[in-house]
Amino acid sequence: MTTKLINRESISSFLVRWVSCSVGLWISVSLFGNKTNADTWLQSVLTYLGAGLIFSAVNAVLRTALVSLSMPFILLTLGLLMLLINGFLVWLTIVIAPHIEMSFGYAIISSFVISLVNYIVSLIIGFKSFSKTSNGGDKK
Repeated sequence: MTTKLINRESISSFLVRWVSCSVGLWISVSLFGNKTNADTWLQSVLTYLGAGLIFSAVNAVLRTALVSLSMPFILLTLGLLMLLINGFLVWLTIVIAPHIEMSFGYAIISSFVISLVNYIVSLIIGFKSFSKTSNGGDKK
């Protein structure tokens, strides 16, 4: 019996999350940050795709550790510390990513924009998969 570690659904889910994080970063930098210092349109797209990949990696690695270590303070502040943690992760991504600049305060606000974009994408993807199985057919 062989098991697949990576299947098509997990790869497509990762790609959708990556693109939605990139779009969220693009929207938030367009609204709150300095424009990219990229020379061409292609370089700008690659910059945001790279920033989305960096954000996904930073979110996967650091968010878990930060939330675990600060759980008592998150409970004490009724979750408000999560705003600072999410803002810090966005700011760290922007510091690491080339050609993008934003202040820490705007990074906190940008975490709302990125969350909203990811939520909307999740709703769209969720409704598509729900409509395929809601008619009683098999999920294929």
